[in-house]
Amino acid sequence: MRQVLVIISFFLVLLSCSRDDVSEQIPYDNPEIPLGIPHGFPPLNGSVNGNKPTRYGAELGKKLFHEKRFSGNNTISCASCHNRSKAFADNNIQAIGINGRVGLRNTPPIQNLAFMKFYNWDGNILQLEKQPLVPIITHEEMNSSILEVIRKIRDEYEYKDLFRKAFGDEDITPDRIYRSIAQYEYTLISANSKYDRVKRDKGETFTENEERGYQTFKIKCASCHSTELFTDQSFRNVGFPLNPSAEEAGRARVTGIAADFMRFRVPSLRNVEYTAPYGSFGQFPTLRAVLDYFDNGVLDADNLDPILKENGNRIPLTEQEKQDIISFIKTLSDSTFVRK
Repeated sequence: MRQVLVIISFFLVLLSCSRDDVSEQIPYDNPEIPLGIPHGFPPLNGSVNGNKPTRYGAELGKKLFHEKRFSGNNTISCASCHNRSKAFADNNIQAIGINGRVGLRNTPPIQNLAFMKFYNWDGNILQLEKQPLVPIITHEEMNSSILEVIRKIRDEYEYKDLFRKAFGDEDITPDRIYRSIAQYEYTLISANSKYDRVKRDKGETFTENEERGYQTFKIKCASCHSTELFTDQSFRNVGFPLNPSAEEAGRARVTGIAADFMRFRVPSLRNVEYTAPYGSFGQFPTLRAVLDYFDNGVLDADNLDPILKENGNRIPLTEQEKQDIISFIKTLSDSTFVRK
C-alpha cells in the first residue's frame, strides 16, 4: 500500500510540473495595434509591415524609450531629447547628450514616422529599426554600447516579463530592443490638429487670418511642405546659414556627392509651433525669423533650390502674409498629441 501511495505521489508531482510547463508556454495575447492611416496620408512605409506594433511590443518600446540606462552614466534616455510635450523635440539649439556634450544638429521631432521614407536631417537611416544604435554609441549622445545596455537591464523582472510577453521568451537581444522601440515610435501618429478637423468637416472653420495664411502657404510654401505630412520628403539646399562645424555637409555626408552639399531633408511642419528653434542646427529662434530670412534673401549656392534661384534667392513676403502664414501654421498644432 505504501508503495502504491509513493507511486501515486510521484505521478502527481510529474503532472503538476507538466501543467506548470504548459502554463508557462501558453503565449500571451499580444494583439497588433492597428495603425489607421489618416485621411490623405501616404501609405505606411515598407518596414512597418515587417515589424507591426503589438500591445506588448509597443509597451516595451515605450519603457526602453524612457530608459536612462541606455547612456554610459545612466542620465540620458531617448525621451531626454525627444520630449512629448515639445512634439518629441527638446527646444535646444543643438542636441545635448551625456555630460552636457553638444551634438552637431538640432533634435528633430518624432511624429508620423510610419509614413516617412528617410530619417534624420541627412536621411542616413532608411529603416527606423536601425536608428536606436546610432545615439547609443555616439560620443555626444549616450556614449555607451548596446551590449552594455543589455547588461544593465537583463536581470530586471519587469524587462524579462515584457520581453516574454512581446517576443515569447525572456531573451533580451539588440534586435528585439530596436524592433520594440520602433514599434512604439510607429504608434506616434499626429493627425488631430485644427487643420485636420477643418479638412474633415468636424464643425470647425479657419479664422480670416488662418484662411488667408492657408492660401498664401499653398502659393509660397507648399512646393516643399506638401502632402498631408507637410513635407515632400525631399532633400534641398534652401540657403540657410551654414553650420560652422567642419563635420557638416548635409546630405553629402551620406552620398558623397558634391551636389548634395548642405541639402537637408525638408522637415514636416506639423506641430512646428512646439519645436523651436528651427533649422538643422537651430539657426532661427522663431517662425517669424525663418520667414524674415526667406524674405530678405538666402545664401547663394550652386545647388541652391531652383525655386529660390528663380525668385532672386528669396521668397518675398509682406508683413500681412507673414502674420497670416504663422496663423495657419499654428493650425497644424495637435494638442492631443503633445498632451497639452
